[in-house]
Parts: sequence; structure tokens; C-alpha cells
Amino acid sequence: MKCILLCAGYATRLYPLTENYPKALIEIEKGKPILDYILSEVNTISEIDKIYVVSNEKYYKNFVDWKNNVKSDKEIEIINDHTTSNEDRLGAIGDIQYVIKEKNINDELLVIAGDNLFDYKLRDVIDFYNERKSATICTKRIDDVSLLKRLAVATMDNDYKIIDLTEKPEVPKSNIGVYTTYVYPKEIINHLDTYLADGNNPDAPGYLVEWLYKRQPVYSYCIDGNCFDVGTFETLDEVRNLYNSNISEYDKINKRYL
Repeated sequence: MKCILLCAGYATRLYPLTENYPKALIEIEKGKPILDYILSEVNTISEIDKIYVVSNEKYYKNFVDWKNNVKSDKEIEIINDHTTSNEDRLGAIGDIQYVIKEKNINDELLVIAGDNLFDYKLRDVIDFYNERKSATICTKRIDDVSLLKRLAVATMDNDYKIIDLTEKPEVPKSNIGVYTTYVYPKEIINHLDTYLADGNNPDAPGYLVEWLYKRQPVYSYCIDGNCFDVGTFETLDEVRNLYNSNISEYDKINKRYL
């Protein structure tokens, strides 16, 4: 199994914080960025033999520096998708395909958004996937409608099989939100090629799942814990408070949060 960490976005909602610094490397606790928390969980998965962090040209060196200073049980490779702005980005789905093609991957995939801070156990997600050997997504019951509108929203049957899913719905059909921790069997590679060749949306990863569940079984693992999409200053402050971080002041010299 290969792991792809999606870190090639430009995080414009967090400007000026992320204008010259990647969102995934924003520190939650002193010396511990978002990506470190994700890596700690990925390192618990024995099935994974390689981690790919996909970045853009703008932040590539930041991730290389991070890799050279982080401890990991798995081999990590930083992949540059060579985009330079929000206007020419490949999108999350486009980046997944880029890594697959660039590294000639033919394996199961664990795909995680590099800005998702979570405290559930990835081992539980992988065990659920191994029982079904079908595409698996992580879901959580959410009562905040405004938050649901920013996520994919799912409906499932009694066996946790997805029977409806819409990315960023104007009117959510349920209160089951989807976070970007996906486990895919290796046949997803062919589906991904078909999806993109047909001109479908290459951006938010939930669009692929919205298309996929109509063609093959996709199951929902209901997480027991928290997951935060750290995409706004409000969410960033929320998770720093949750982790009892002492980081609160804006660093005017470096133009980013410490």
C-alpha cells in the first residue's frame, strides 16, 4: 500500500499566513506542524511501504526541508507537481493521478489531505478496509450545516455502504460529513484515468467518490474522534486551543504563525 498526502493547494483563505508558507506545515504546537500529526498515524500502518507528499513548485523546498528534519518509520518522497499558482493547480484528484503516473504506482492507496488534523486511529480505518477490500471513506456525524456545505455529504445503508454522496452540497441531504481520508483498492487507478479523461472535476477529492460509488461499492468508516479541516483562521485557533498550544501571536517578521 502507498500513501499519498495531498499538500499542493495554495490555501488562499489563510493569506497572508500561507502566502509564502504551506498550510500543512503550519505549527499547531511549537515545533509540530499539522503534517507531523498525520505522519505519526501513517507510521502505525504496517501495510504502507512508501509515503508520497505532493506539493507545488511554490512550496516544494519547504517540504524538502521538512522531510530532511522529520523522523519517520517509512520512506518519504516529496513530489513537485510543478504548478505555481491557484490558477494553474492540478486539483486534488489531478495530483493523485500525477503521483500515480510519475511513480508508476500499481498498488492500494491511502489518500489523506495534508491539512486535516485528526485524532482517530488510522489502524482502525485500515482494518475496516481490509474486511471489505472496497473503497473506504471516513465520515462523521456533523450538526453544523455551514460546515457540511464545505464537505462531501453522504448517506449510507445499514452495512455502511454509500448510497448517496454529494460534494459541497447547497442543501445537505444528511448530517454525515466526509473527511479526506480515503483507502482505495488498486483498481482505482483505472477508474481515476476514466474519471479525468471524461472531463470530470479534478479539484476536491470528494468529486471522485461522488462519481465512484455509482460504479463500485464504497463504504463509510464512521470515525470515533475529531477531524478538523484547517482551512480558516477560526479553525486554526480552535485546534490550537484544543491542543493547548501556546502559539497565538502573529509573527510580523516572518509573516507567518510560529
